[in-house]
Amino acid sequence: MAPSLEASTEPDSVADVLANPLKQKPNLVAPEPEHCPGPESQQAGKADSCAGCPNQAICATAPKGPDPDIPLITARLSGVKHKILILSGKGGVGKSTFTSLLAHAFATNAEQTVGVMDTDICGPSIPKMLGVESETIHVSSNGWSPAWAMDNLAVMSIQFMLPNRDDAIIWRGPKKNGLIKQFLKDVEWGDLDFLLVDTPPGTSDEHLSVNTYLKESGIDGAVMVTTPQEVSLLDVRKEIDFCRKAGIKVLGLVENMSGFVCPKCTHESEIFKATTGGGRKLAEEMGIAFLGSVPLDPRIGMACDYGESFFDSFPDSPACAALKGVVKGLATEMGLDPTVVMPEEDGA
Repeated sequence: MAPSLEASTEPDSVADVLANPLKQKPNLVAPEPEHCPGPESQQAGKADSCAGCPNQAICATAPKGPDPDIPLITARLSGVKHKILILSGKGGVGKSTFTSLLAHAFATNAEQTVGVMDTDICGPSIPKMLGVESETIHVSSNGWSPAWAMDNLAVMSIQFMLPNRDDAIIWRGPKKNGLIKQFLKDVEWGDLDFLLVDTPPGTSDEHLSVNTYLKESGIDGAVMVTTPQEVSLLDVRKEIDFCRKAGIKVLGLVENMSGFVCPKCTHESEIFKATTGGGRKLAEEMGIAFLGSVPLDPRIGMACDYGESFFDSFPDSPACAALKGVVKGLATEMGLDPTVVMPEEDGA
C-alpha cells in the first residue's frame, strides 16, 4: 500500500535563515511588547511579561529548538557511506540526466550499491530515466522500500506515489519539506556506498531542507552542473555562493552539453559556444575543481527515454569516456581511490 499524500504539518521555511531554515517566525497578531522574550525563545508565551499579550497563545505553541526528527534521519542513514548533492541553480542544464548517468556510472561497479533520491518534487523525471516509472512504494514494518532499477541501484521519488503519471504536484514549501523528510527518515535505504540527491533549480525550500536534514549525518559535498553559456554560469555562481553560506563543500563543476557528438562519425561540434570561457573558466574563478566536460550525444536522450543504462547501450560513445573521467575526478575530490570506484575494464 502506497503512503498517502496528506498535508504536511511542517512549518514554512525561511530562505534567509540558514541556521534553522525550516522554522518560521510565528505570525503575530500584534507588535511585540516591551520586555518581550522573543517569539522563538524557550520562554515565549510563558514569561511574566507575556501575561495579557495578544500573541501569548501563538508564541507558546510555536515550534522551538532543533527538529527532533534529525537524530532519526541520522540513524536511518547510518549505512550510507557518501552523500552527494547534484545542484545547478539553472533549469535545463541536465541535472536529472546527469544524475541518472552518474548513478549508472557508479553502478557499473557491481561491488557498489547506489541510491538516487529525487527531490525535484514538481518535476520528478528520475524514475523515467532509470526505467522504474511504473513502480509504486511498498510499506513494511521497516519503512518505505525504494524501487530498484538494478540489483545495486535504488530510487525514491514522489512519482511512485502518484495515481496518474501526468498528475501535477501543486504544493507549497511546507509540504515539500515534509516529503523530503519522509524520504530521508522513512525510506529503508539500507547500506549504500553512494546516495545521489537530485535537486530542482534554485536555492530554495528543497535545498534548505536537504542541507538541514543531512547536516548531522554528513554531506560529502555538491556537484555543480552547467552548460557553457554565460546565462547558465550566472545561476551556477549563485548556487556556489549558497553552498558556501550553507557550509556545503563544492566537490567540483561539470560542463554538460559542451559539444555535439555525431553518432555515426563521432565528430564533436561546438553547439553552445562559451562566450566567457565556459565551465572551466568559472571553476578557475571560483577556486573549485573542474571535473570535466560531457558532450551532447542524442543517444543519451534515447537511453533516458527508454530507461536504459547509457553505459551498457553505447559504451563506445565519447560521452561515456567523459563521464568516466568525471567519476574518477569526483572520487579524487572525495578522497577515494578512482580505480576502486571506477575499475578499468579488462583490456582497457
